[in-house]
Amino acid sequence: MTLTLSEPLFNALLAVVKILFVWAMTLAALLPNLIWAERRVSGLIQDRPGPNRVGPLGLFQAVADVLKLMMKEDVVPLYVDKVLFTLAPLITLTPALVTFAVIPFGSSIPITWNGAVRDVPLVIADVNVGILYIFALTSLAVYGIVLAGWSSNDKYSLLGGVRASAQIISYELAMGFSAAGVFIAAGSLRLPAVVEWQHAHLWNVVPQFLGFVVFAVAIFAETNRIPFDLSEAEAELVAGYHTEYSSFRFAMFFMGEYANLIAASAVVTTLYFGGWSLPGVAFTGLWGGLASIAVFAVKTAAFIFLFLWVRWTLPRFRYDQLMELGWKVFLPLSFFHLIAVAAFVAASGR
Repeated sequence: MTLTLSEPLFNALLAVVKILFVWAMTLAALLPNLIWAERRVSGLIQDRPGPNRVGPLGLFQAVADVLKLMMKEDVVPLYVDKVLFTLAPLITLTPALVTFAVIPFGSSIPITWNGAVRDVPLVIADVNVGILYIFALTSLAVYGIVLAGWSSNDKYSLLGGVRASAQIISYELAMGFSAAGVFIAAGSLRLPAVVEWQHAHLWNVVPQFLGFVVFAVAIFAETNRIPFDLSEAEAELVAGYHTEYSSFRFAMFFMGEYANLIAASAVVTTLYFGGWSLPGVAFTGLWGGLASIAVFAVKTAAFIFLFLWVRWTLPRFRYDQLMELGWKVFLPLSFFHLIAVAAFVAASGR
């Protein structure tokens, strides 16, 4: 197609199109289907059918669940802090959605602009500190959980919020140290540069397998998924930080959890499994760009399945085991991994 626009307007239009595409894929396609997939995977593992009545293969069950939550009465307890009680679900959901801004979801697509062909990179914002942006946003997400627990004026909710804050802070250190090895090897904090380095050399999961294992476990803790869902352990805390929530406010926490799950899977794919790239394959032109999007989507879906598989397979840790694992095992391992990668890069003269 041919466009005759000024460059600032052209760049703004491209950014809007990318944002709409990513959010449409996340909110309209992945989130409802993840609810269905979660229940179908649990049924498969537990040797039962799962949802299979509403629509073909039960695909419309997620739509029915969403409509049910929207139509339920929104109950606000009498003694809560109403402002923070209302803001907490928004604070939890928003960081997960804006994380996708710096994740490259494909190679590039050629577009004709002012008579010249221009390769448009498939990333919303190619910033030179992309991973720092992601870490900053993941740190903000815990505020929503803590505020939900504190504003509910309920002891179970408060305990869930405190647990979540301690857990996320503990595993962020190991996650940061393990990811630092990836950027030392690539020589850049840009996520597209990390993907390009892996495309030219080797996927990071091979030379940095220890860092991948630490990062993957830390991601489980960061997303509050079983076996690290101590902030909402029903056997101890009823439902933890969202005990007092109902209707669409509860649904926003639900959406935030799954949005974090998608973002975490996309980040693991980008850092350790080559992102949109495949060894020896050059994704060029329009069809190459579309194929690279499909490759990235398949890799991300594989990690989403891993998250679902682990949830319905492993039991929940005790809280003391969770903290000991983070501070006494994974933090030293991530630090050792960082020193080893830095020493190798320095010795190789890169």
